[in-house]
Amino acid sequence: MARASLDTDTDARTVTIRRLRDGMAEGVLSFPLTSFHDDGTLDPDGLRTHVAAQLATAPGAVFPACGTGEFFSLDEDEYRQVVSVAVEESGGRVPVVAGVGYGWAQAARFARIAEEAGADALLVLPHYLVAAPQDGLVAQLEQLAARTRLPLIAYQRGQVAYTAESLKRIAGIPNVVGLKDGHSDLDRLQRLTLAAPEDFLFFNGASTAEIQARAYATVGVPAYSSAVHAFAPEIANAFFAALRRGDHGTVDKLLRDFYVPLVEIRDRVPGYAVSLVKAAARLRGRPVGPVRAPLTNPSAADLADLRTLLATGLDLVGAAL
Repeated sequence: MARASLDTDTDARTVTIRRLRDGMAEGVLSFPLTSFHDDGTLDPDGLRTHVAAQLATAPGAVFPACGTGEFFSLDEDEYRQVVSVAVEESGGRVPVVAGVGYGWAQAARFARIAEEAGADALLVLPHYLVAAPQDGLVAQLEQLAARTRLPLIAYQRGQVAYTAESLKRIAGIPNVVGLKDGHSDLDRLQRLTLAAPEDFLFFNGASTAEIQARAYATVGVPAYSSAVHAFAPEIANAFFAALRRGDHGTVDKLLRDFYVPLVEIRDRVPGYAVSLVKAAARLRGRPVGPVRAPLTNPSAADLADLRTLLATGLDLVGAAL
């Protein structure tokens, strides 16, 4: 790569890191749902409406086609449409970080599509199926980084968990700018934050991240993604604001009366971390459609409980269903 190109890439990464850091300090990270028609086909118009509504509530960044966005069920053409819609709707107002995944060869194909669509960075979802040693986890990122100019945020969850030594190694890869954590192992996470360079980005990617937001902040990771933002930005933003101003009474009330009961419903069925979020969005009239298999839509009983809880949560922040 020519020197001028290297300098340009470095400047672009610096700008992206700054924009992400600023956004993470100002709002939750939004992970839009991917809209499908009832027959399971992609609904680009519904997606555009949903993304526009998300952006109107001032998230810190937008992460299309990630776990909440059912990346695992999209083909490459659908993926291109999803990322393109997010880029077009954001219009440069906030960073757009697209999900990529599977093995590095497939991840590189999605990375090229995201780059062509105008994404600012990539979230590298855990690789497919197999367990791997630390050297392999590092090599996975090295291989992908060599094939894209976009900044990469590694996502440790499931079979991916970095040691402090591996964190130092991946932080030394020029493209790798941050880590999303979904393990909630605060001992390990504290070791990672201490091992990382000063400008390395960290954020809380636990399921229903608000539950553990205060705990993550104690080890230096105050930023988090919010699935609730996809269907009730009023609640997500009220929680974020209360947390930032140290209003623990409001934080506790929202946790006790909304977030903890939401997690209890979520834990009833595997996959509800996505399908329950999508169902809640439909309850509010959002054009997101059903989930794709292997996920399933919530049962009638669970949907009724969700409706009651959603009304309660919105009432807590002065909003209506």
